Amino acid sequence: MFLDRVNIVASYEHAVHSPSFEMQLPSVVSLKSFVKPTTHPAFTRFNVFLRDRFSCQYCTSQEDLTFDHIIPRSRGGQTTWENVVAACSPCNLRKGSMTMQQANMFPRQTPYAPTVHQLHRNGRLFPPNYLHDSWLDYLYWDTELDP
Repeated sequence: MFLDRVNIVASYEHAVHSPSFEMQLPSVVSLKSFVKPTTHPAFTRFNVFLRDRFSCQYCTSQEDLTFDHIIPRSRGGQTTWENVVAACSPCNLRKGSMTMQQANMFPRQTPYAPTVHQLHRNGRLFPPNYLHDSWLDYLYWDTELDP
């Protein structure tokens, strides 16, 4: 907003203050100029969990998630989309630095580099617990409209 790159479409009731300034906290903004979205999502822990639908790829637990290297780093495995899966801590500890064959542990899906579209699709399966009323007119464009 201060760089004049967005329009404020809606605001929260809450204001933020500084010694010389007060403003309503924006809840919905629109960009003033088009920013081409990336086609290759960043390789982050959150995006790995999102790709794997927040479940351990060995036992499907959704508790205490971390990530596991299919080919362990100690054996030359890289930290890449194709070599990392979401895993719960117990499974990760059980597999340790063994290969899948040695541990007899195989992921439910072969790890892959997802597209932004695939991550967005998976993200829709995990909606936030709370949506502010000011967001509702701008979300879920693929839902059925009221008559």
